[in-house]
Amino acid sequence: MTRTISRILMTLVAAMAIGLSARSQVADYKYDLGLELGMSGYLGDANGSNIFKHPGLAASVTGRYIANVRWDIRVNLGMLKLSGNTDDYAMVLPGDAHYKFSSSVYELGGRFEFNFFPYGIGEPYKHLRRWTPYAALGIGFSVASCDGTTSFAPNIPMAVGVKYKLRERWNLGVEFSMTKVFGDKIDGNLTDLYGIKSSFAKNTDWYSRLAVSVSYEFGKRCVTCHYVD
Repeated sequence: MTRTISRILMTLVAAMAIGLSARSQVADYKYDLGLELGMSGYLGDANGSNIFKHPGLAASVTGRYIANVRWDIRVNLGMLKLSGNTDDYAMVLPGDAHYKFSSSVYELGGRFEFNFFPYGIGEPYKHLRRWTPYAALGIGFSVASCDGTTSFAPNIPMAVGVKYKLRERWNLGVEFSMTKVFGDKIDGNLTDLYGIKSSFAKNTDWYSRLAVSVSYEFGKRCVTCHYVD
């Protein structure tokens, strides 16, 4: 699973690098404020395969700076409920032990979003599209509360999704994201269940989100230049 996600990460980086060389147009509005609601999933010591085996609630408030019709810079403040249970394991843990957890995760982060099509509504000569698939990559921080303990760790969120313009300023989106947490405490004290030590760069905690969002654009740009003789 980790290798598959690493390949996805490399693909996202390559797509964004290609996009940097693309000719972009200025978007009509500078900013975007939105709400996101969906389902969360967990991958770690208490769940090694099915991401959404024990789904939870995920909610976020998002803000974007719209650089142009291809690129956005997004800030995200979110909350997720995660849970897991080793009773679902096909493998037997040492001593026939069983573990379960339930945690609340709060996250703050920023990321770059790349639209594969020039996104927007406008005159035909602009060749804008009302919908576009997109990819995102960023960095952030996660704070997890589980069994009376609190942990803090940096993370790397990766996402793919689709945006659609309902109207000039209103956007609807569907997104799937995976977040790599550089820590092993998202699931509380469930660490090294097989006695294999993890490290900062290699551990077992990830979480995911499948969500629907709605957002509103504001801060109209002045796209007409006025010259005074």
